[in-house]
Amino acid sequence: MSETAEKLPLTNGPGAAAVLAAGVGAAALGVFAVLGDTLPAFKKLMIFYKPTGPLSGVTTAAVVVWLLAWAVLEWRWKQKTVSMGRVAVVACGLLVVGLLLTFPPFADLL
Repeated sequence: MSETAEKLPLTNGPGAAAVLAAGVGAAALGVFAVLGDTLPAFKKLMIFYKPTGPLSGVTTAAVVVWLLAWAVLEWRWKQKTVSMGRVAVVACGLLVVGLLLTFPPFADLL
């Protein structure tokens, strides 16, 4: 092991960025799904591939949000150590929001 590698601090920022971005992407999927079901203009905007309807745009947009969130968080937390417990709680909360918003009986209540 080189002398330089031993002096570098071990950070968890990149890993935390990936975890939090996954939660953001899941929540975005839920929000886009509800918007696609409730707003006709948004539904029309999300049709990227006609045979699948708005689902093609909803999922594509959610993936774009996930990748952007990951890139921004990775850039900001590259050399940082962040509270992984807090990141995990927020990411799990966002995941639950995404799951609830894609669950038809719950989404129909909105």
